[in-house]
Parts: sequence; C-alpha cells; structure tokens
Amino acid sequence: MNTTVAANAAALIETWLATRLTHEQQQWLDSQLIKVLVANSDRDLHITLGMIPRKLGRDDLHLNADALAAANDLRSGWDPSNWSVDCLARVYVLCKLAAQADSGFSDTLTDLCRNADLAELLALYNGACLYPQSDALDRQIGEGLRTNMRAVFESIAHNSPYPAEQFDQNRWNHMVLKALFIDSTLFPIQGLDKRANAELAIILCDYAHERWAANRPVTPELWRCVGPFATDTMVADLHRASQSENQTERVGAMLALSNCPNPEAAPIVDGLPALRDDISSGKLSWDWVSAQLKQ
Repeated sequence: MNTTVAANAAALIETWLATRLTHEQQQWLDSQLIKVLVANSDRDLHITLGMIPRKLGRDDLHLNADALAAANDLRSGWDPSNWSVDCLARVYVLCKLAAQADSGFSDTLTDLCRNADLAELLALYNGACLYPQSDALDRQIGEGLRTNMRAVFESIAHNSPYPAEQFDQNRWNHMVLKALFIDSTLFPIQGLDKRANAELAIILCDYAHERWAANRPVTPELWRCVGPFATDTMVADLHRASQSENQTERVGAMLALSNCPNPEAAPIVDGLPALRDDISSGKLSWDWVSAQLKQ
C-alpha cells in the first residue's frame, strides 16, 4: 500500500489552507489532527470531519492556474477546481491519516462512508485518487457508484483519474450508462475517449433506441463513445441524430460520424458540408457540445 501520494497531497493541501484559514482556524485544525493521528481515535476523527464546515467555513477555493498545475503534477488528473474549503480540509485530514502505513485506512474509510452525511460523503469520494489503492477502497467506490444521488455519483465519476485507471471494462461501461440514467453529464469523465469500447457503443445505441421509442431526447454526448465503433446499424442511428431539429444533437452526431472509420459515415458527413467544415476547422468540437450542455 503506497502512501506517498497521500503524504505529498497533504503537504500541498497544507500550503493552500495556510492562505485561507485564520490563525485560530489553523490552531483548531492542528489540535484536532493531533487527536486523530496520535490517539488514532475513530471518535475524534468523526468529530473532526463533522465540525470542519462550522469551524473552517464552506467558501469555494478558487484555486489559480498554478495551484491546479501543482495538483496535476503531484497526481496526474487530480482536479480540485470545484472544491470548497471544507471539502479540502476533510481530504487533508484523510490524506494525513492515509499517509500512516499502519493506520488501517481502508477500513476507516469504509466506516466513514457508512455513517457520513452527504457533504462528508462527497469529500470522502472526491479524494479517492489520493488514497493508497486497495481492494477495500475499490469495493467502497463500487458501492458509491450504486447510488441514485447524482452528487455522490459525480464525486466519483467526474474530474478524477480514478475510474479510468482502476475500473475494468464492465464497471466503466456501467458508470457511463448510469451517468445517462441519472441525467449526469459525460464530459467531466476523464479518459472518456480512451476507454470507449465496442461493447459500450452497443449499450449506448440500445439506450438511444429506448429513449426514441419513448419519445424522449437523447443527449448529444452519447454519440461520442459510439463513433469509433459504429457498425452499419449504428451509423444509421448517427444519421438519424444528424437530422435532429436540435443543433447540439446534430453536432454531436456529426462529430461522431467524423471520427467513424465505417465507410458509410463519410457520405453522411459530406451531405452536411457546413457542419463538416466547422468541425474540420475546429469551430465545432466536443468542447463546444459540452459548453452548450452547461447552459
């Protein structure tokens, strides 16, 4: 169990907290850490994590570009850009605990998740990529994915390298489909293009057919994972989406078709020259689609 990342993350987080906490707040956090780390008391850990928002506040971090670059340098893919002070401080405590090789961290995390309120649970999962990897941690992440609470799901699936690095194909595909079922977005999922696969393309097209049969819309993001693996029938699905009255859906389908090796895709792309040219020039991209979905 490698604790180096957790230790280094705690050291970096400490520098961020130092510029955001008052002297009194820092003293409180330091004194609580002593109780947690020296006494190794589960009770003190629960109390500390529970009191952090009241003692340290819930302000957004507003990390600058240098801080975010430092985070990524320390742990490739770590993105705390949307974290708050209380989330950061909770992850800090957990990283300090995880850095102790004999802390029994995985069991502690499982216990914390079992008893956490929503805000605590989000922090626990947000820090997953920083914790020492273990089978117990993987099981707990799997448990979190089963939730229908979108915020909890996104604390695992979004802006984290953990899923792309650790999930097998079955769990990965389940996560992407689950995101659609709970009306979450796909663009914050790291490794979405790299982990796309033929089985997922079939699953997503089946999902699209179900939505169409129920006269319900299909998110344009779905086609991103279909294009590279589209069979003839999937190309027909993309063609249908490219004729949508919704511009974002048309663009999503055309982006997928533009990245499709199936020879049946090229005539469809050429049949919409304006969109084709805007895609070729970079004016339209998956980032453009993501921006439309954020509105």
